[in-house]
Amino acid sequence: MNLPNALTIIRIILVPVFMIVLLVKIPYGQLFAAAIFIIAASTDGLDGYIARKRKQITNFGKIMDPLADKLLVSAALISLVQLGKIAGWVAVIIIGREFAVTGLRSVAAAEGIVISASKLGKYKTVFQIIAIVAILVNELIISLIGLPLGQYFLYIAVFFTIYSGLDYFFKAGKLLKVGLK
Repeated sequence: MNLPNALTIIRIILVPVFMIVLLVKIPYGQLFAAAIFIIAASTDGLDGYIARKRKQITNFGKIMDPLADKLLVSAALISLVQLGKIAGWVAVIIIGREFAVTGLRSVAAAEGIVISASKLGKYKTVFQIIAIVAILVNELIISLIGLPLGQYFLYIAVFFTIYSGLDYFFKAGKLLKVGLK
């Protein structure tokens, strides 16, 4: 067990903690949930940075790190739908894209082709995290500046989700054709 893998495990453990704090009616629950989500999301970049810097990239990390990210974002989106904070179609598009790209990467891996995360995929992740946090603290944001920034960021996240997903499929289609010959 190394530090990057421990951070990934912590992120997975924080998923149910986040959901409990968000969904159980407690004072300032959404703010506490936002703080937990920020901590969990920040472990993603940190574990990757440490793994590369210390040359501690493991098979466990390669599989569990992206899974932990998907668990965190999916749990947040499903919880926000349950609370009536976002529309179900938004969650379906974002979660569906994650399943599709994961499936695509699995097919490519079976052919010996690695499909790395793209810049568009990284933008997608950043905007999803910003949108989720902004929606969690939306009432505070509206009271301060009068704008529902969470919804704006959510639509930007949906745009990058769709755009990056299409980009993965177009690039993978070319790679898989080459890889299958």
